[in-house]
Amino acid sequence: MTRTAIVTGGGRGIGAAIAKRLGADGLKVAVLDMGPTDETVAAIKDAGGEALGLEADVSDEDSVNAAVKQVAETLGAPTVLVNNAGILRDNLLFKMTYEEFNKVLSVHLGGAFLMAKAVQSYMVEEKFGRIISMSSTSAQGNRGQTNYSAAKAGIQGITKTWAIELGKFGITANAIAPGFIETDMTKATAERVGMDFDEFVEASAKQIPVARSGKPEDIAHTASFLASEGAGFVSGQVIYVAGGPKD
Repeated sequence: MTRTAIVTGGGRGIGAAIAKRLGADGLKVAVLDMGPTDETVAAIKDAGGEALGLEADVSDEDSVNAAVKQVAETLGAPTVLVNNAGILRDNLLFKMTYEEFNKVLSVHLGGAFLMAKAVQSYMVEEKFGRIISMSSTSAQGNRGQTNYSAAKAGIQGITKTWAIELGKFGITANAIAPGFIETDMTKATAERVGMDFDEFVEASAKQIPVARSGKPEDIAHTASFLASEGAGFVSGQVIYVAGGPKD
């Protein structure tokens, strides 16, 4: 049976790497993003897979429901969901506006909620489901990221709740907490702190036990396992993919 996956924020970075990997695993992949999805979709198709690109705002319920309905009608019932869409609005507490705080939570946390709510009925009907949501080591706190840290800590809480609620229907829910991964978002962080990106990567790698920075593919490998049939007894877990232990 060929299953269908939805990857939000799949147009670039970690999301694109996950979408390509799931495509290589034999899943049909819907790539959702506010930006272009053409490159990711083309890469999946060029490798012999089946993919669909859709523009969707995960923080808008109507947009989410319309996208999920189109995925189901075009590719089949979505039984794998990767909640990866995210934004940054970094600022120190005294500078951060309430709008910046709420916007980050609405995309990361609200988006994960809306997507999971929209797909769960398909998963229940199929008696199979995999919900994989992106947390972060920032869930443990990070300077200038009150909003992002709150959202990523929240992802861990809702993941454990979904694992409890949905487990009896054959649905697992897990979170991946990446450490330092080389993406456009980490480039934005380097710019915020006034560092050259290469120097930023080098400095970060020195703090990582495996002595290198992470790549989007590192996260994709973990997502591939959690989406698999073989991961059916792994649920409610937060897996730190950070090159070393995290408390």
